[in-house]
Amino acid sequence: MSENKKAEKIVGVKGMNDILPADAALWELFENTVESVLKSYGFQQIRTPIVESTALFARGLGAVTDIVEKEMYSFTDSMNGDNLTLRPESTAGVVRAAIEHNLTYDGPKRLWYSGPMFRHERPQRGRYRQFHQVGAEAIGFTGPDIDAELIMMCQRLWDDLGLQDVKLQLNSIGDAAERNRHRADLIAYFEQHQALLDADAQRRLHSNPLRILDTKNPAMQEMVNGAPQLLDYLGEESRAHFDGVQKILNHNNIPFTINPRLVRGMDYYNRTVFEWVTDQLGSQGTVCGGGRYDPLVEMFGGKPTPACGFAMGVERLLELMRANGEQAVRNECDVYLVHQGEAAQLQSFVLAERLRNAGLDVVLHCASANAAGSFKSQMKRADASGAAYAIIIGEDEVANHTATVKTLRAEVGGDGEKAGAGNQSVVPFDAVSDYLVDQIVGAGGDHDHDHGDHEHVHYHH
Repeated sequence: MSENKKAEKIVGVKGMNDILPADAALWELFENTVESVLKSYGFQQIRTPIVESTALFARGLGAVTDIVEKEMYSFTDSMNGDNLTLRPESTAGVVRAAIEHNLTYDGPKRLWYSGPMFRHERPQRGRYRQFHQVGAEAIGFTGPDIDAELIMMCQRLWDDLGLQDVKLQLNSIGDAAERNRHRADLIAYFEQHQALLDADAQRRLHSNPLRILDTKNPAMQEMVNGAPQLLDYLGEESRAHFDGVQKILNHNNIPFTINPRLVRGMDYYNRTVFEWVTDQLGSQGTVCGGGRYDPLVEMFGGKPTPACGFAMGVERLLELMRANGEQAVRNECDVYLVHQGEAAQLQSFVLAERLRNAGLDVVLHCASANAAGSFKSQMKRADASGAAYAIIIGEDEVANHTATVKTLRAEVGGDGEKAGAGNQSVVPFDAVSDYLVDQIVGAGGDHDHDHGDHEHVHYHH
């Protein structure tokens, strides 16, 4: 390549986004909250591969769903001819893993997952080709109690994330025999109104008529509203199950509306289905959907095992958090270490490690291109880092075996006295670590410094 010709830039794939450091604090706040809520209900994390056999989704999702027909990233592995697919959702993979590793042999399991999914949709706001989901799957539980628990877990998560106006819609789609009776009547009804069906509905009429109820086409709304309702076809058992879910939710003051047109896009659902919707993202958007899928384990070759779960779209929930004014504090570190000269640099490394041992986050100044690393430019960096303290080690400090500690933020101390920004103290080198921990703990800042396991989180509500 000639010297003056610049290499062509390669950009990211359309609809697949970078999550940059500026967004990381909000993602971490979300992920930490999810993990603590799910753990508090006894759910354990499972991590399945991003790539699965294509047959898994074709069988699990139903060959005539939108996802399988036109949204899956499927390919043939050129090394061995295997047909593989990037997962468009996670339930199928979790159920496959549960069967393969016989997870329910010693009783039912509460599982949760989080990670990227892939669908070849037209990218639009809140909807991407690589997007992230958090979900829970409760495998082996039969009663309405687990359905209600999953819903209450979602409610707790919205509360902990500070989300308002996320509303619960509930329905029951009964069992296969009930759906078949309803389906026959539904097809007959739509055939009577064939002139009103759009191309999408025509295509679904015999393959997946339930999905026509889900149409967003305004011209079809009135006709669809008159369609036979599945709730009227429920037998005694399905009705009792649905009543059981409602009873627990009512007793725990979880508000909901019954939406008789609510269906799920996958073929494997039965009985309870639910969606959490919000109108805060422009048009009414679903941020979380779930329900019971008792037939799936058997469809995948396992012993008949009941199951229930949900999945939520992380990007949409983060948008809601932003809309609700949630800001996670960007905080790179507690301490920024400034040094001048070779001896000071060596001492700084020793001190930085000691401070990290004490559970503090430390950024040690390192040389960068076209920056002389002057004292002034290093202090600018220290200020921009969000650190509460700068530690300065120069020739004098090395000679006297001390460090200069400078307060970068005005902090209110334990006694209510404000320690002004710009205060400086000279501290013996070996005492710096204890001195800083005392300062930070005494200031009652938003730090949770747990010296047992060196873990802490910075965020505020």
